[in-house]
Formats: sequence, structure tokens, C-alpha cells
Amino acid sequence: MKTALIVIDMQLGSFTPYSARHDTLGTVERINRLADKVRAQEMPVIFVQHDGPVGDPHHPDAPGWHLLPELEQAPDDMVVRKTSCDAFLETGLQSLLEREKIEQLIVTGCASDFCIDTTVRSALARRYATLVPSDGHTTADRPYLPAEKIIEHHNAVWSDFLSPIGPARVIPAAEIELA
Repeated sequence: MKTALIVIDMQLGSFTPYSARHDTLGTVERINRLADKVRAQEMPVIFVQHDGPVGDPHHPDAPGWHLLPELEQAPDDMVVRKTSCDAFLETGLQSLLEREKIEQLIVTGCASDFCIDTTVRSALARRYATLVPSDGHTTADRPYLPAEKIIEHHNAVWSDFLSPIGPARVIPAAEIELA
């Protein structure tokens, strides 16, 4: 099954001291290892970057728009730019996946409770087999819940989510095998 790794919003503007994320470096390391596996199978790695409005840390002219320097980006990796939580909404992601004949997505990145959640649901609605590394996405503590609980909650929801093709498969990054 042809697979693409989607890496969402792993941008400097999301990882400031004021918006500390859970296990940032561990998450980046796991994403880098998954990217190596995907590239070794000659399948695409797609970085999705948020384009915020003027004054936003994710504005394309702001330093926060750039990817974390610890992420390993290869010359053949692709980039999709978005302006909402859904990486599919008004972007070129769907047509890119169709052109590459992708059947399965591995969704990783930041933030579990916003852009990752929305994109996982959107992928399932579009009938993509969807894998979510249970330890391949991150978020910040919120006033109502710590990051670890938010991640745990979303992993449970995605693995029991009703869609035309069934729920997402949620497993640790190290257990993801590509055939």
C-alpha cells in the first residue's frame, strides 16, 4: 500500500517557551525515524506548514514559520501550506496524494487537539487508511487538561472513530512497518 508521511505544523512558532509542547525532542526524533522508513520505500514525506496572518508567529515572513531545525528534511520532500486546522481544506494536499497514488497516510506533528485531530478526521472521511503514531504527535498543556491527557484522549478517539473505512490505526511509531 503506497503510503505518505504527513508532518503537520512542526514550526518554530508553535514551540516557543510560552507554548511548550509535550516531549518535543522525542516527538521530532520519532518523526525523523518514520521519515527515514518512508523515504527508504521511495514514498513521499510531506511537510504541512501553517501560514498565519500578518502579526502571527506562523506568518510566512516571520521566523516562526520555519520548520524546527531538528527535523530532517530531504530535497525530495514536499511542502503543503495551509491556513486552517485541516491540512486538506483549500490546499493542494488532496491533488498531491492523488497524483502520487497514495492509499495510506501516517499523520504526525503538532497540535494533537487541533490540526492533527482535524486532519485525521478529514483523511478518514476521504477514505484514506490512516495511521497515527501514538507517540508521533504533540500538544501543549491547556487550562482544562495536561498535554499527556489530551494526547491519550485523542489516541483513544481516533482508534474508535466511525468512518467509511473504519477508525485510524493508532500504534507506537516504532511498530509502524511499511510493506
